[in-house]
Amino acid sequence: MKRYALAALLMLGIASPALAKELAGVKLTDTIQVDGKTLHLNGMGLRKKFIFDVYVAGLYLEKPSTSGEAILKSDTARTVRMVMRRDLDSKSIVDAIRTGFEKNAGDKLPALQERLNTFTSAIPAVKANDVLSLTYIPGQGTKVESKSGKAISVEGKDFADALFSVFIGKYPVDEAMKRGMLEGK
Repeated sequence: MKRYALAALLMLGIASPALAKELAGVKLTDTIQVDGKTLHLNGMGLRKKFIFDVYVAGLYLEKPSTSGEAILKSDTARTVRMVMRRDLDSKSIVDAIRTGFEKNAGDKLPALQERLNTFTSAIPAVKANDVLSLTYIPGQGTKVESKSGKAISVEGKDFADALFSVFIGKYPVDEAMKRGMLEGK
């Protein structure tokens, strides 16, 4: 009898959907589909500014990793999904991204500046619980998508690497958030 009960429990576990991870009241699924590929939730981090929760960011990768450097070197699909915890105007988001981008791009910034301007022009104002997704697809570029903004794509792996460095690079916008996103599995 115990053997049948164990078998039934195992079948239930196999049939149940993948569990979502939760951080600061935000749940993200374990996997997402991007351009025909399955990306896995690598980790989640909370962006705080002063005492305020700004957004929860989830990093999705084809192959989980705990190394920001290795992720940036690989030419594979990746997504940062940001779930807003408060209303933000587009200028606040753009200023934060631009500052982190410029720090991480270093001497490559002049070659990236025009694309950064195009990218930031698509960043909308957001409301609490809105989702802003940044997705890099090799050979296609980096897309920014949200329900309240226009979807655009910016070419180049060099651009994607500088943008994702804002979250997981040498000079992240929030060190604690970076650690959470690089949790790996």
